[in-house]
Amino acid sequence: MKIFDRTIMVPIAAVLLIALSAIEAAALEIAYLAPPGAPAEAFPAPQRPVAEIVSPNRSTEEHRDALNESGQIAVLLDLKPGMTIGDIGAGSGYHTVRLSRLVGPSGSVIAQDVTRDYLIALAKRTEQLKLTNVAFALGEPHDPRLPASSLDAAILVHVYHEVAQPYAFLYNLAPALRPGARVAIVDLDRPTSQHGTPPELLACELAAVGYHAIAAHKLAGDGGYLALFSPPAGNRMSPRDIVACGTRAVP
Repeated sequence: MKIFDRTIMVPIAAVLLIALSAIEAAALEIAYLAPPGAPAEAFPAPQRPVAEIVSPNRSTEEHRDALNESGQIAVLLDLKPGMTIGDIGAGSGYHTVRLSRLVGPSGSVIAQDVTRDYLIALAKRTEQLKLTNVAFALGEPHDPRLPASSLDAAILVHVYHEVAQPYAFLYNLAPALRPGARVAIVDLDRPTSQHGTPPELLACELAAVGYHAIAAHKLAGDGGYLALFSPPAGNRMSPRDIVACGTRAVP
C-alpha cells in the first residue's frame, strides 16, 4: 500500500507544480500598459448607483453565439483585419477570443480589466487556443491604463454600469483612441442598479466628457443595445469643468 501511495503522489505533485508554474507565468504577463492618467479625485462622482462586479460572464457563450453577439458588434463597428481593438472589461474573454481571430495576425486585441484574476485566466485561455495577437492590460476603476493612440476601436460590453468612476474612466480612455476610432458600449435598457444603463443616461455621461453620439442599434434577443460614440476632438475640457449628469441618484 505504501508503494502504491508513493507512485500516485509523485505524478500529482508534478502536475500541481506545472499548474502553479503556468499560473505564475500568466500572472507575470498582467500589468499596467501605460502610466496613470488623471486622478479619480479630479472628477465628479456619478449621480447614480454603480453595479457590483459579480461575474466574468454575462451569459453562456453558446447563448451569445446563437445571437451572433460578437458578429453584430463587428459589423456595426466595421471591424477589419489589421485593426487593434480594446476589449474593455474583458472578463472571461468571450469577445477577446473572437476578435483575435477576426483581426488576424496583422491586428491585435488588448484585453483590459480591473480584476487581475480574470486576466490571468484569460491569458491561460488564449495560450491554450494559441492566440498570439492578444495583450493584457490591468486597469483601475478610474483609468484603463492603455497606451496612447493604441486603439482603432474600443468595446465595453455589459460592463459600463460597473465602472465606478465613469467620468474619469472615459476621460482617461480618450488618449488611447486613434484618430477616427470608435467606442461601442453594449448594455441593457434598465437601471444601473439592475446591471444595465438607460440609453439617455449613457449619452449624457459620455457627452459630459466630450464624446459624440453617432448611432444606436438594438441587438438581437436579450443582447440589449449598442451605442456608438466618437471620442473628444481637439482640446479636451478640464476635469473640473465636467458636470455629472443628474442632481439626484437614478434608481
